[in-house]
Amino acid sequence: MGQRIVITTFGSFGDLHPYLALSLELQRRGHTVTIATCEYYRQKILAEGIGFAPVRPDLPPEDSQLAQYFMDAQQGTQRLLQEFIFPVLRQSYEDLLAIVQSADLLITHPVTYAGPLVAQKTGIVWVSTVLAPTSFFSAYDPPVLAPYPWLAQLRPLGPLVNGSLLQLGKLTTQIWSEPVRKLRADLGLPTGSDPIFEGQHSPQLVLAMFSACLAVPQPDWPPQTRVTGFAFYDRLDKGLGVSAQLSVFLASGEPPLVFTLGTAAVMTAGNFYTESIQLTQKLGQRAVLLVGKDLRNLPEQPLPPEIIAVDYAPFSELFPQAQVIIHQGGIGTTGQALRSGRPMLVVPFSHDQPDNASRLVRLGVARTITRDQYNTRQATSELQQLLTDPMYRQRAAHIGRQIQAEDGVKAACDAIEQQF
Repeated sequence: MGQRIVITTFGSFGDLHPYLALSLELQRRGHTVTIATCEYYRQKILAEGIGFAPVRPDLPPEDSQLAQYFMDAQQGTQRLLQEFIFPVLRQSYEDLLAIVQSADLLITHPVTYAGPLVAQKTGIVWVSTVLAPTSFFSAYDPPVLAPYPWLAQLRPLGPLVNGSLLQLGKLTTQIWSEPVRKLRADLGLPTGSDPIFEGQHSPQLVLAMFSACLAVPQPDWPPQTRVTGFAFYDRLDKGLGVSAQLSVFLASGEPPLVFTLGTAAVMTAGNFYTESIQLTQKLGQRAVLLVGKDLRNLPEQPLPPEIIAVDYAPFSELFPQAQVIIHQGGIGTTGQALRSGRPMLVVPFSHDQPDNASRLVRLGVARTITRDQYNTRQATSELQQLLTDPMYRQRAAHIGRQIQAEDGVKAACDAIEQQF
């Protein structure tokens, strides 16, 4: 008998697409799914035949000023949580509580902080998810934190030192999540674990929705964690694939460099595309620029024939045709790039991106430079290494085959159904 499932998420396409993939499979198996998220995504979700319910706050993803504010490497994550998500926690809770009244199971995203409160207050079966390894904050596999990337140099010192640093981080962020503790008290719930750290995890099941190539379970991960593999979905609109114009370009010459900043960092691209055009010409390559909807990302002068700019293309169709993929390191883009089997240059902005970049480098499939370092000279040097050293191509192809053999959607849905 089919179950009624509510999935709540918040963020960019990288935070929505995995749950669209889950929802489609769960509905194929006979369940009824509602995605509870920002009003902005209503039509995209309904177009796939999935139920939708709005949860505050609403995210205006096309606001470039807000995107720049939240993508700041030093303060972006703090601003997002402390100034945007936590101030409306009570409203988020009220919205989600009403939505789950007739549901059998609740699935939560790491920053949907109302979700654990609703689960604990109602007793509904609860499955939490993690989209990127950084969310586990492991002392045994410490994340690279965007505000403090230099702490990664302490990684070899082991869990004792790294665990102490994480504890310091908890003390620093406690003031951010004070609204959670206040609401818990008002609801008559016990204090609970730190909502940013352990408190995000369900005691019943935690789905790590990434490949074991990126991270494997550590001694301080919740024991109820299952690593499923990535859940892939990458359609801008239902049924929309690579455009005819882009298809003709791809077929007309050598595999191109592909430049993308996903769907969040693209709103604060700065000189990324200008530098990318220059280095493409310097290297004598062809290139595809995925520039999003922000017209400021398009150059004022006409592009040379060896470079094409489009607003969007499904990564699953475009990336396998690339020579090298240059991207921001968001977990959705990272998963698609890994599956394509192509080497990468990662230019992280904020949030989980520096940690994802570090993991890709350790895998041997990528090189990375900071956003501040991304200029024609620096990026050209990095790309020359990727283009001339066969190790990167061989390693990327090997990892690509491993990712292609995984079925993250099936593994996640099997684990979810076991909760019934």
